[in-house]
Order: sequence, then C-alpha cells, then structure tokens
Amino acid sequence: MTKDIKNPETIALHGGEYRSDPATTAVAVPIYRTTSYQFKDTDTAANLFALKEFGNIYTRIMNPTCDALEKRVAAFEGGLAALAVSSGQAASAFSILNVAQAGDNFISSTDLYGGTVNLFTHTLKKQGIEVRYADPLDPKNFEKLIDDKTRAIYAETLPNPYLRPFPIKEVADIGRKYNIPLIVDNTASPIICKPFEHGAAVIVNSLTKYIGGHGTVIGGIIVDGGNFDWTADPKRQPLFNEPDASYGGAVWGKVVPELTGANVAFAVRARVVLLRDLGSCLSPDNAFQHIQGLETLPLRFKQHCSNAEKVVKFLSTHKNVERVIYPSLYKGEVANRAKKYFKGGNGALVGLEIKGGADAGKKFINSLKLHYHVANIGDARSLAIHPATTTHSQLTEKELLAAGVTPGYVRLSVGIEHPDDIIADLKQALDAAGSVKLKAVS
Repeated sequence: MTKDIKNPETIALHGGEYRSDPATTAVAVPIYRTTSYQFKDTDTAANLFALKEFGNIYTRIMNPTCDALEKRVAAFEGGLAALAVSSGQAASAFSILNVAQAGDNFISSTDLYGGTVNLFTHTLKKQGIEVRYADPLDPKNFEKLIDDKTRAIYAETLPNPYLRPFPIKEVADIGRKYNIPLIVDNTASPIICKPFEHGAAVIVNSLTKYIGGHGTVIGGIIVDGGNFDWTADPKRQPLFNEPDASYGGAVWGKVVPELTGANVAFAVRARVVLLRDLGSCLSPDNAFQHIQGLETLPLRFKQHCSNAEKVVKFLSTHKNVERVIYPSLYKGEVANRAKKYFKGGNGALVGLEIKGGADAGKKFINSLKLHYHVANIGDARSLAIHPATTTHSQLTEKELLAAGVTPGYVRLSVGIEHPDDIIADLKQALDAAGSVKLKAVS
C-alpha cells in the first residue's frame, strides 16, 4: 500500500516495509538490542558472508531497528535504499569514500557547512583524495574543474550559513554528461526539497537535525536514488567496476543488481565495505528515536517554516539589523532557484548581520533568554549561534568569507514555539545589542 503513497505526512508514518512486528504484532518498531544473530545453518552463514543472500550477521553492518529507519527514510526521500550511520559527518565521509580513493578528486560547492569543509580540505586530503571547490552561483564552474579522476560532485541544498539554494538540476545535468554523480546534503531542507526529482544520485542527511528533531540523539543517513548507472563508464567509476579483493573479486556494479534486482550498488557497497571496515554504525536505540522524530517531521517542519517567515519579516524592519539572509530575500537567479527547488516553505534557518559588528553580535547572543546558544540546528527549540567563533572557527578568513560568514553574522534555527514569543526574545536581545553600539560611538 505505502509504495503508491506520495504524501510525506503519510510516508513518515507508514513508509518502508515495516507494518508490525512479526513475532509480537507490535505496531511501534522494536529496539533490537543485540550484537549478533543466530544462523539457520552453516550453509546460510556462508551465503550471508559471501553476499549470495542478504540477512542479519552483526549489528555493526545491519540491525532490524536500523533497517526499518533506513527503508522509511529512503521512501521519504524517494530513493531505493539507504544506509544509516553514526552521525551526519560520517554520512558525508562515507558518501565520498564510496566513490573515491587515493589519487582521485571530487568537486564540492563552496557553500558548505564548516565541519564538512574541514573533512574535505584536510582529512580527505591526508588520504590522497583531492577536493576542488566551485562557486555555485554559476553552475558552469563545476564543469571547468572536471578531469579524468573526478568521481563525484557534492553540494548542500540549503547551505548553512549562506542559505543560497543550490542549482541541483543544472549541476546534476553537467555531472551526468561525464557519468559523475551529484551527492546532495538535504539536511536543512527536508520535505520542501526533493533532490532526486532534479537529478541528484545520492542524498545525505544528518538525522540529528530536523528528522530527529529534538536534540536528543545523533545519526546520519545516506540514501541511494537508484537512478544512476554506475557501470556506464567503468573508467569513471572504478570502485563499482573493478574486482573487490576483499569480497572474492566481486564487481559491485554488476553483482548488486543481480543479487537484489535493484540498482542500489551505492548503498550496498557503503554497507558491506565501509560500514564493515570503519564501523560507524547507528545504534538501534538511536534509530528508534529517529523513527519517532520522522513520524512528526512533516507537522513540525511546517511550523518551523511558518515561524521563520514571521521572524524574517520582523528582523527586516528592526533598526539594529544590517542585513537578513533568507532564501526568499534573494534576487535574480538565486531567487528563481528557491522558487524552483523549494515547495511549501524556505526552511527554518535565518542569518542576520547585526549593526555594530562582533561586539554587538556577542551582546545579542548573550542577551537571548528563550533561544538556546548551542551548536546545532533543526531542534524543536529555537537556537542561535555565532558561526565565526564556533561552528566555522577552524576556517581561514578567506574560507569564512567564501562560506558567507562575517564577524557580525548570527545564525538562527527557528523553532516551533509560538512566533510571538520567539520574536519578543529576539527584540529584547537586539535592543541590548544596539546599546553596545551606542556606547562605543560615545
């Protein structure tokens, strides 16, 4: 029944294959706290390890609670398969390591979360994988950086903190000309953006944020769209077309469709190679919490977006605000992208430049009473942070400016409280920040 349902409100509750527990008929997904699973016999065990059939071996690789979450998120995003991992950062790392090895490169948008910049620029570099950054303002910038060793393109739909919608279809089309997949981090824009509909091959999400939604547990997920031909150009995608010695010479682009009947080589390889070897698995307890969060995500995110629009309207008229950053406020081509890719809202992240620079920004943060000052987004609660000194503090000055982070920039993650209460807290904090500026002038 659920395969024919397209509405996110219904998929969030019924998506995937789980209907009830076959052993107990429990409606809620059980938490399977187990490390290992009894094999039926030695032949079954051998087949499982040889990937001649799929089933539970060890919770590091697969767990029934995680499986229910994976299938539901895959259905929610419109993909064919998914792999849940321990964090959003692990999901980003796996998405690149699944296509690239030492000597390869990939292209990333410059509009990127600071932690991801560190991962790409420093950690992956030490592993011999080069990142090349392209300004998404002009999609042609990505094509200019492609060579024979380029394995993927990576981007965020609603990059934090720049909040410029990414040109998904334009860049995906460029990538497919060269058999290069577009990997999209959709963390900040669940529901309102559907990257697979615009040509993305893989979606990455930090479950920690809006899907979990309550600031309680960490997790990440990779969704395979099943829409990319990994065997069309063997030289472009060697990890899917060359024998894998760790699995008896298996060629993932061929063996996975033969075994599963589906084009999910990306998700399967990430599970049986990377998760097997690196071990960044999601715990079943955390998977359960993320399932609970997903079930109410469509309702919460509507409130998030509605509140954000009201906050933006207020901030745009306050005398102590220099500039407000939000998708609906952009002009020209960027504005067109917001209309093209976002349906039902523009997200819940809001950026603002406070008059008076860094000192006024600090005063604003320290004066907030309802908003939490935390390193997170997507919580049901309203949050605020100063990225230049926290989430993006490890970037160079040049990298900060490229990411849209200035000394006076403050990022808000608008929660689901009553909008009047959110705005009242922002007003009193802005008034306090304005007093700092006046004292400095005198």
